[in-house]
Amino acid sequence: MNDKQLRILFMATPAFALPSLQGLLNGPDQIIGVVCQPDKQKGRGRKLTAPPVKVLAAEKNIPVLQPASIRTESFLSEVRALNPDLIVVAAYGKILPGALLNLPPLGTINVHGSLLPKYRGAAPIQWAVINCEQETGVTIMQMDEGMDTGDILLPATILIGEEDTAGTMFDKLAQLGGRTLVQAIALLKEGKLAPRKQDNSLATEAPMLAKEMGKLDWTQDARALHCLIRGLDPWPSAYGFLQSLRIRFFRPQVVAGEVGEPPGTLCQADKDGLLVATGRDYLLIREIQPEGKKRMAVQSYLCGAAIPAGERFT
Repeated sequence: MNDKQLRILFMATPAFALPSLQGLLNGPDQIIGVVCQPDKQKGRGRKLTAPPVKVLAAEKNIPVLQPASIRTESFLSEVRALNPDLIVVAAYGKILPGALLNLPPLGTINVHGSLLPKYRGAAPIQWAVINCEQETGVTIMQMDEGMDTGDILLPATILIGEEDTAGTMFDKLAQLGGRTLVQAIALLKEGKLAPRKQDNSLATEAPMLAKEMGKLDWTQDARALHCLIRGLDPWPSAYGFLQSLRIRFFRPQVVAGEVGEPPGTLCQADKDGLLVATGRDYLLIREIQPEGKKRMAVQSYLCGAAIPAGERFT
């Protein structure tokens, strides 16, 4: 089977999937179609915008399907007509029905942004950072009808650095996912990809993020806040209020020290950043976004405005 050119249907929507699609396009198999979510209105002008995967597929003259629902008989008929050997999914955005998952002879595999069974769900990359993990990765898995519960086919690990955010890890894991997917399909064709059941007792959830998560509780220790700020960067971002001004926080750094001030107290504001007391140790905030302004280094903001030390964030 390793010499056979597979007919692959690719289902994905966001930029995370682009390295996976490009990896398949560079390989020996045939991409017979791409399925992605419908175009959405974005920005202030509410302009109808195509998903990143659709843009790349169109550039490569690959047929694109954008069904409003993937649970209709008409969509299943379209997929049957394409006659795929394998469906590959990478952040499509919806749960796939069993009738679709089991349609190709080789079934459906998925590029998931965590080391399963940890972080099943919609936001695995963000939660790994929020929970102060030191490593994460991607898992190529055989899909079933559960939420990321299928058999593990091929995992790959990557470290999370102290300066990494959900945004930087998104890019790193997208690239890792593309490389690992290509390896997995090559092994699949050689009959060397052995499915491994997930240990459900080790499973953790990664639900969608909410804007309310960004309001910081300064009574927490600096390390927990450091991870939360990074995990919510770029969206929805962490914030606090100084008097009535909402300030979003980025690029935090833990500064060890015995804290004598109430949590949330701004102890120092200079070119190095905003030094804030927490429940344990201090947190140095090096970039901020005051309400109505762009994200910037604290040093840049202080060139035109003052933030008085001694104030408390609420």
